[in-house]
Amino acid sequence: MVAVASRIRLEDRECPLSTTVEHVGEWWTLLILHDAFDGYTRFDQFQESLGISSSMLTTRLKSLVADGLLERRPYQTNPVRHEYVLTELGHSLRPVIVALAAWGNSRLTPAERSMILIDAHNGEEVEPVVVDAKTGRRLDDSDTYVFTAGPAASDAMRHRYATRPAAPAEA
Repeated sequence: MVAVASRIRLEDRECPLSTTVEHVGEWWTLLILHDAFDGYTRFDQFQESLGISSSMLTTRLKSLVADGLLERRPYQTNPVRHEYVLTELGHSLRPVIVALAAWGNSRLTPAERSMILIDAHNGEEVEPVVVDAKTGRRLDDSDTYVFTAGPAASDAMRHRYATRPAAPAEA
């Protein structure tokens, strides 16, 4: 596991949301991963697609490799050139990227959307949602689905969820 950077507050270091954001929350990182899902693997492809500086791209790619989301492998020997390929862990982030894009599109009219998700077999636009794997129910209802302390929670985390504010009463 990669050490958590010091930007995270001490009390958030065990929170999976905080530690995940530390790894993928920087916007260049999400855009690089999006390009990787679209098949980009080479430094120059990422740079051309994103218009990112060489130094920033180098930093972000090193971080993605260190975090185990991309693998750096040589594709040419003379001179040595590397490509960046999604790992299994990197591939597992695709639903997150899809959900973020879907959320962004949900705020636009269909005519304003510059990118949509389609079924590759029939070309039909799809509407991604996050659901519970057991029941198939949507997870966007924060009254029905709530976080609670897990088995590895510290006393502080257990206290946080034991004293969670009650939901506001409906009028």
